[in-house]
Amino acid sequence: MGIHNVSEVTNYIKRMFQREPVLGCIQVRGELSNFRCYASGHCYFTLKDAASAIKCVMFRSRAQGLRFRPENGMQVVVSGSISVYERDGVYQLYADHMMPEGAGDLALAFEQLKARLASEGLFDDAHKKPLPRFPKRIGIVTSISGAVLRDIYHVSKRRWPAVQLVLHPVLVQGEEAAAQIAAAIAFFNEKYPVDVLIVGRGGGSMEDLWAFNEEPVVRAIYASKIPVISAVGHETDFTLADFASDQRAATPSQAAELAVPDRAELLRYTESLMARLSQQERRQLQEKRLRLAACLRSAALQNPQLLLAGRAQRLDRAIAALESQMKGQMKEKRHALEIVLQQLDYLNPVHILRQGYGIVEKEGAPLTSVRAVKAGDLLTITLKDGRIPARAVKVQGEDNQEQ
Repeated sequence: MGIHNVSEVTNYIKRMFQREPVLGCIQVRGELSNFRCYASGHCYFTLKDAASAIKCVMFRSRAQGLRFRPENGMQVVVSGSISVYERDGVYQLYADHMMPEGAGDLALAFEQLKARLASEGLFDDAHKKPLPRFPKRIGIVTSISGAVLRDIYHVSKRRWPAVQLVLHPVLVQGEEAAAQIAAAIAFFNEKYPVDVLIVGRGGGSMEDLWAFNEEPVVRAIYASKIPVISAVGHETDFTLADFASDQRAATPSQAAELAVPDRAELLRYTESLMARLSQQERRQLQEKRLRLAACLRSAALQNPQLLLAGRAQRLDRAIAALESQMKGQMKEKRHALEIVLQQLDYLNPVHILRQGYGIVEKEGAPLTSVRAVKAGDLLTITLKDGRIPARAVKVQGEDNQEQ
């Protein structure tokens, strides 16, 4: 027996693992622990149970196919192969696939993404936009083949023939479907505006409908300025696109019914309004006739003088009151005038002259002081009944001295 180096031993053990068919394709159930995903895209983790643990690696090419987000403590079933990592001399599980225990990976991915987007508010009712009442142009994002497009066309044209339908064909299933659906929604918003968008496809399994659960599609619907109707699958099928859209339709046919009004229904509604209007017109006309007949039977119209009698009496009373008020005011004004005239009469110089006084004037101006008179000045004395020319012989002041 020779001596072997470490590499030889490790390589021998690795070949043993590779020759074992059970280890070449194996499924292992356990609890995820120490899960780490590096920038390279490679994922490293440990699977453990109550008694043991095994190191695992899932390279980027395989990790890209994960539908859900692995988390520590999650029970999973990992399928792959077990081999030896020669550098560390340890065996590990090289994972090809990972499935959550008890629930499918799609169901788990659905719930995880739903919870994350809901926490961002993408499903809030506050962001829902109302559908236009009478759309002129409807954009359709679906496959060019299949019954979906046919159903939408027949229903919408039957209900509202004037509507214009614009199709942006996309894949509705497969790896490229989500990117095409999101791009189509953006196209209508940025380059070809329509009044409302219908996004959907026919029924199928959860895998078939998965493109409408992809995050790019959900975010494109949320960001759309155009109201979006989601019509994916059948009535029992729910996708994240349904939660983000402004209106969910159980089927593509119902989406067309939600998008456009029913011409026949509107016609019936219009006819009912016309009937109600005609009935209201007849009722009001009958009421007017009855009121007119009652007026014609009234005593006032039978004897029009009665309409004027009361008004004439009120006019007479008003005129009498006005004349009485005017006479009272005239009497008060006349009395006030008499008082003023009497006061003016007392102030009249003529009244003073009647009492024996006179007015002495010099050169036509009344004299108020002896200082203005000199001996020999010609004066005029005015009495109540005439004037007397006079000449001043002597001027004597209050102190009896001659001026």
